[in-house]
Amino acid sequence: MRSTSKSRWFAVVVFFLFMLLHQADKLLIGPLTTPIMETFGIDEAQMGAVFTGALIVGAVLYPLWGYLYDRYARAKLLALASFIWGATTWLSAIAPTYPSFLATRASTGIDDSSYPGLYSLIADYFGPNVRGKIYGLLQLSGPLGYLVGMVMALMLRDTIQAFLAGFGIIVESWRGVFIVTGALGIVISILILIGVREAPRGRSEPEMADLETIGVYRFDWKIAKDLFRKRSLLLIFVQGFFGVFPWNVITYWFFRYLETERGYSADSVLFTMAPTILVLAAGYFVGGAIGDFFFRRTPGGRLIVSSVAVLLGAVLLTLTLKTPVENPGLFQGLLMLTALFIPFAAANVLASIYDISLPEVRSTAQAVESFIENAGATVAPLLAGLIAVESSLENAILIICVSTWVICSIFLAVAARLVPEDIRTLRSQMRDRADAERAAQGAIPG
Repeated sequence: MRSTSKSRWFAVVVFFLFMLLHQADKLLIGPLTTPIMETFGIDEAQMGAVFTGALIVGAVLYPLWGYLYDRYARAKLLALASFIWGATTWLSAIAPTYPSFLATRASTGIDDSSYPGLYSLIADYFGPNVRGKIYGLLQLSGPLGYLVGMVMALMLRDTIQAFLAGFGIIVESWRGVFIVTGALGIVISILILIGVREAPRGRSEPEMADLETIGVYRFDWKIAKDLFRKRSLLLIFVQGFFGVFPWNVITYWFFRYLETERGYSADSVLFTMAPTILVLAAGYFVGGAIGDFFFRRTPGGRLIVSSVAVLLGAVLLTLTLKTPVENPGLFQGLLMLTALFIPFAAANVLASIYDISLPEVRSTAQAVESFIENAGATVAPLLAGLIAVESSLENAILIICVSTWVICSIFLAVAARLVPEDIRTLRSQMRDRADAERAAQGAIPG
């Protein structure tokens, strides 16, 4: 059965809320780094281990989540992931010691690897020519969630603490914030379970447009192994190893950089980062829309946009961090300009993976890419902390971000030359599948 426009946009809204609040919960630890360090009496290297622990757990579980999504109902699994988010966040909120906080915070990585099923389900609601925009729209939730988390951490944590105290829950302010976001995870899990409909895998592919019904396609090991014969996908996987290094370093350390090396107060951090994050959010959608525009003109268009954008981001970040502390206006302007371009690749790389993967292994393809990303990036926060101890956070951020973005730009440029062949192969496979569906349906008596 075809998914109605109403049901698919309801799914988009629910998934946006899921990603927004999940990202707020996940990224809260950035602006809450300083009070957490003070609670447990730890240094940057020990805090870096906290960040890295959750990343390791998430990375290890990506392949499992990918397989489950391609094998079973994605909507129900997403509801489970949201429940796990709430439960593990509560555990980290009540951890009494640094070792227990390290362990419970690592457990929050279980649901961090749950996104492949969400994007796969959306791909079965929307066709390839508009996926960049839809993915960009959903990925707005990342920076907006960061902004929500920042407001909760910097402006509302004392209010939340007082609110919980009214119910007899006496906790430090940062713990109170995690209690609230954990509760939201439980609420969203219920909303997904009762409101989001499953869609047949491959329903939105143009070759299937004239078919009232299509067959059921599920994970197949042979098809999954064929993913590793696609040259453009292999290059996307390789660049993914380096691609998340900058994001993890910026996410977990940029607030402390502003506080300790630029001397910003909590209010200054908020007023600097809030507009920057709004621009960053716009960059996801703008990047996806530009990628769709060039994709309609050349199959490698999405990856060309990605390659240029990440290289430009490396240049702009360097100019930003080298701006003197005495010139906050220029720093703010360059920071916002950097924020516009660095997310351009996100929606386009994701859409490119789906452009060359059969519907029943798309969650697996993205999960493999995310596993490779996180396998490399798990050490990024810890590495940045170690560099900061020996040098400075500015040097840690620049060394890691600039070097990895340059590497990614090169791999994306080469992938852009190879991806048209892999796209043609997929379209041929979908035509063959559609022809087989028509033949089977024509053979059934009316």
